[in-house]
Amino acid sequence: MSQHSIKLNDGREIPWLAFGTGTALYTKDAEDAVTAAIRKGFVHLDGAQMYKNEDSLGKAIATAGVPREKLFVTTKLAQLSQGQTVRESLLESLKRLQLDHVDLFLIHMPTWYEGRLKDIWKQFEALKEEGLAKSIGVSNFRIKDFQELGLEDGSVRFPPAVNQLEYHPYVYKASVPLIEYQRKHNIVTTSYGGLTPIFRKPGGPVDETLEDIRKRLEKDTGKTVTQGQVLGLWLRALGIPQITTTTKESRLQEYLDTLALPDLTPEEVEAINTNGSKLHYRAFVRVPIRYVDPSNAMPFFCRPLSWTINTPLGQSAAE
Repeated sequence: MSQHSIKLNDGREIPWLAFGTGTALYTKDAEDAVTAAIRKGFVHLDGAQMYKNEDSLGKAIATAGVPREKLFVTTKLAQLSQGQTVRESLLESLKRLQLDHVDLFLIHMPTWYEGRLKDIWKQFEALKEEGLAKSIGVSNFRIKDFQELGLEDGSVRFPPAVNQLEYHPYVYKASVPLIEYQRKHNIVTTSYGGLTPIFRKPGGPVDETLEDIRKRLEKDTGKTVTQGQVLGLWLRALGIPQITTTTKESRLQEYLDTLALPDLTPEEVEAINTNGSKLHYRAFVRVPIRYVDPSNAMPFFCRPLSWTINTPLGQSAAE
């Protein structure tokens, strides 16, 4: 594994840091933002059919001046139309992206394909064999979704390489069973929403810990360090690549500079784990009618909604 990537279960490598075209860029023209990200040094570009901006992502890839083989491009399957195959859907994405393959193709939401996940996955496996998707994986999957997909019954030829989740200190405790399950099956977790404690839930129990670590890193390195970079280092310590986005070039550089910072100490990682476990908060989730097991409660959309759940672990959202 190189310094800036992590090996997947199919032998390929995924970069630690990705620029995403959801959230602030959802349904918007992403060409300028993606072009800026590529020129700053981002090589992993994370898109999705549901974001409705694959065409502008493709334009940026085509005009940024970086060879295709140096980029890692991800997209995700939206809901299929009546009678449409996964292959047909991916071919439409490739046309919009102006590419002949993607490096990673994900099932965006398991709930769209309940009762059909095994069949959908077989179609994904065929796309990997054909070379249209070099690696295949999932997003927002729970343990029961992996089971329905066939991960435990021997029917899977290529296990998912990745599960992309909302992941930050305030979902750390709730996600432990799922993360352990994925590690058992050699599935890499990738994180979106990793900066939630700073931008969507400031004033929470990890704030003081992040600031203490930030000051320590600044003292040791002589460089300016941000709390966002501390969260990036925390994800790196857990072996979790980060998907992030911004429309500000200064933030692009900040995220990239994280790659050159030293690792957190084991004690610092544990302090973030411990304090993050004091609050359960998801920024990218629909409110359920009743409380469900957090290990099987994943976000429904990779974009923020107008409200969020903010309840202590084990407490009903209605309480």
